[in-house]
Amino acid sequence: MDWLNGFLADTETLLQVGFVQSAIIAAALLGLVAGVITPLVVMRRMSFTVHGTSELALMGASAALLTGFSVGGGAIVGSVLAAVVLALLGMRGGQDTIVGVVLSFGMGLSVLFIHLYPGRTTTAFSLLTGQIVGLSSASVWLLAGVAALVIAVVALFWRPLLFASADPVLAAASGINVRAMSVLFAVLIGLTAAQGVQIVGALLIISLVITPGAAAAYVTASPMKAVALSVLFAETAAVGGVLLSLAPGMPVSVFVTTISFTIYLVCRFIGWYRGRTATRDDVSANRWALPRDGVLPATAAAAGADCAGRHPAP
Repeated sequence: MDWLNGFLADTETLLQVGFVQSAIIAAALLGLVAGVITPLVVMRRMSFTVHGTSELALMGASAALLTGFSVGGGAIVGSVLAAVVLALLGMRGGQDTIVGVVLSFGMGLSVLFIHLYPGRTTTAFSLLTGQIVGLSSASVWLLAGVAALVIAVVALFWRPLLFASADPVLAAASGINVRAMSVLFAVLIGLTAAQGVQIVGALLIISLVITPGAAAAYVTASPMKAVALSVLFAETAAVGGVLLSLAPGMPVSVFVTTISFTIYLVCRFIGWYRGRTATRDDVSANRWALPRDGVLPATAAAAGADCAGRHPAP
């Protein structure tokens, strides 16, 4: 038990440090905003797009690091531009191919910018794996502003976003501007991915933007409950990862991804246990979004009926 007492004592001591407190606040904000959008990401099957956007956030962040500008601001510019480009080009099909092409080019530029950076290698490497030491109060305020903006936009456009995610063809027939919703959601993903670069790194932000929503899909059929569970899961992984990383001095991303993956396994087991005694139709009715089966038809129908009334076709 000596190691546990030492672990708790070291953690308690480090919690008194200013940058650690800033990191916990930043992790809580990141978990909140990631949890809000991850169910829609899973519903739209945009896992690879999220990965590509986060890697291009690295391009913007490394360019800002090289030129002496704000890393957070550079990540936002890079990820938002990339998200919009991917959304517009992906409208015509071949989304995975487009993401792969743009991703490889962006990663090549990132390697170049990091290679040219004259400062410490660890500073540049932290953009890949995350590092809480570099978080400033300005970064926390920026993250708070971005989180408030993303949550406000999702709340304002929740029904058309849900409808366009569940059944874009029916949504378009009902008068929803599917292209605008796709671009808007791409921007939200870009903003979220950009803010995660400094905490969990560009390589592992997917663990907060994908895994919580995928886990929630196994235990609830309600989109609103899925959002609540996703926020809970993302907060647990983000804040818990920061707390567990303090005493051993390891990268935050190690613990964030481990916690997130553990939650996913537990939820998947719960879904399997429920489905063991149910028929295949019952299992389909109790899952609103799975990468294999798509979106729960009842959810799409309910969203469509409501949005069709709000947005009648011309």
